[in-house]
Amino acid sequence: MIESRDIDDQLRLDLLREALPYIQRFQGQTFVVKLSGKVTESPENLASLAEELALLHQVGIRITVVHGGGKQLTELAKQLGVEQTIIEGRRVTDDATLEMAKMIFAGKINTDILAALRHRSIEAVGLSGVDGNIVHAERRPPKEVFNRETGERAQIDYGHVGDVVQINARLLTVLLDHGYLPVISSLGADDDGMVFNINADTIAAEIAVRLQAEKLILLSDVDGIYLDPKNPETKLNRLSAREADDLVAQGAATGGMIPKLQSITALLQRGVHSAHVISGTKRNALLSEVFTDKGTGTMFVA
Repeated sequence: MIESRDIDDQLRLDLLREALPYIQRFQGQTFVVKLSGKVTESPENLASLAEELALLHQVGIRITVVHGGGKQLTELAKQLGVEQTIIEGRRVTDDATLEMAKMIFAGKINTDILAALRHRSIEAVGLSGVDGNIVHAERRPPKEVFNRETGERAQIDYGHVGDVVQINARLLTVLLDHGYLPVISSLGADDDGMVFNINADTIAAEIAVRLQAEKLILLSDVDGIYLDPKNPETKLNRLSAREADDLVAQGAATGGMIPKLQSITALLQRGVHSAHVISGTKRNALLSEVFTDKGTGTMFVA
């Protein structure tokens, strides 16, 4: 009779065999991993993610982490009584909100990620996009936005929200070449030293392009892209850039899925080999996506 322990050991060995060609293929390659605020708010979940990032790092993959923190910023604003305005998923960043963003992004969340990686003996370096002029940005000009509730258009000034002008990867390259793991918060600055709140997905994508990354991996509270979010059977496991464009053109993609698909396909056309949307709250999702044939989320390839 075969003992359950023998079965478990065999499964582990099979997983190692499946992972080996991926480890050999990706050794020395660059991955940019973006963590959402929801992914980092739980200490237990962050500890588990740090373990997975540590494993990728220790098998020779060059990891750069980019993180947001919108959920934590909203919670702090609520505690301090600072009203927040979010339009079409974009936060209007006034003076008070920018000061809170500095505290939350470059302070608490960045330090929490570093501490979790330190627990796994990883030499991580905490940065914001302001450090080493990594993210050269400019203030986003007022934009005309359609209000779906009122049916009217209005000019919106997003305040201290920035758009990426250029990525200076020199500091990141030095750190990666010397075995460090950079952890970057989603702030940037212009030539006058004005600091801006910038969308973390955008920063991660631009850094991935600048580093000519093998993969951009977006970790969030969803485990992939669905044609119908209410129907788990409509999950898209693997898409080429052309197939993603077809989904938009044929009307199969709707709502918030459209800009996400368009931004990912544009990224692939600029040299990143693949992009992944996976769950950041499901244990081992990152390792499964990288080291197994089946994966766990949605993979986009050029």
